Amino acid sequence: MRTAGGFHGRRIQKTGGSTYIVSLPKTWVVQRGLHAGDVLLFTPRPDGSLTVYAEEGERVETNRRVVQVSNDMESEHLFRILVAEYIAGAALLEIRTEGRMSPHTRDVVRSFTQRMIGPEILEETSESVVVQDVVGTNPLPIPSVIRRMHQMVRAMQTDAMAALHAQDPSIARDVVERDWEVDRLHWFVEKQVTTALRDARTLTAVGLTLPECATYLLASRTLERIADHAVRIAETVAMLGKETPPSNLVGALDALAQSAATSLSEALEALDSRDIARANSVVDNAKRVTKEREKILRELANKRGRLAVGLAYVLESLERSAFYASDLAEIAINHAVATAGDAEVSARAAEGRALAPAA
Repeated sequence: MRTAGGFHGRRIQKTGGSTYIVSLPKTWVVQRGLHAGDVLLFTPRPDGSLTVYAEEGERVETNRRVVQVSNDMESEHLFRILVAEYIAGAALLEIRTEGRMSPHTRDVVRSFTQRMIGPEILEETSESVVVQDVVGTNPLPIPSVIRRMHQMVRAMQTDAMAALHAQDPSIARDVVERDWEVDRLHWFVEKQVTTALRDARTLTAVGLTLPECATYLLASRTLERIADHAVRIAETVAMLGKETPPSNLVGALDALAQSAATSLSEALEALDSRDIARANSVVDNAKRVTKEREKILRELANKRGRLAVGLAYVLESLERSAFYASDLAEIAINHAVATAGDAEVSARAAEGRALAPAA
């Protein structure tokens, strides 16, 4: 046996006419409580390596988490802790307090379960709530989640500008409320990717490689940030109050919003199709948006008060949305280059197998 860099080396041995065997490190076998006759499962990886794990996993117990919280904790702080636990991938999450859990704390826990994909309240006592992830290891396809996020973000962008046009607070409020839907999908993607990084079985169920998981996680984060800017535009409606923006400025902002939305769609298409030329076009468009922004800023310089401030917020959010689309396009370029390299490696491996002599 050879050991280098934390890896255990084993020589391949041949037994019989065509069977190859490799011995297992004793420490690994003992630590997992395995014995002669137990079944091991092997998962081939795209890079040519194998992942080995026991047939009977130890997921339930190792994924049960107990979180001690206090009743005087701020709602946002408690919610962030619960989101972090959710992303960490615990199958069972027990939230406990010293003494009786306050109604306020229970409300935050219930709100958490309603806003996430998967968690459901399993049981409650006077001082604890147990939450179970009912989605488990049967995840939604991550590319489908990304497409759903895109549809929601596009709708939010369109409605935010419609609220600005009509100066309608009800449409603006609806945009703000829908931001939670985008957030819950993003947290779901984070949870699935985090779990897949730790567990080869989840990675197999997700149906993606590790680089692909990283790519889609970056795409999800980008979409979530664009949704935040749609919310910011919607919130401008209340800021403007009864101030009516000049039609020429609103028209210029509309054109910018359409350009940013189109760039986002093009970037996602480039990610799916691995189209580098298309992605480069999105990056170039972000630079044109900056030039348009400068023209609108010059017109805003003649305005004062809340009108100037409100429209400046809208302008900044539209520019940031265009640049987030540009970020997504760069992610698409990186993904296209990486997958092309993987395909080349796979082709060479297949060619090597075809040329290899029969055993």
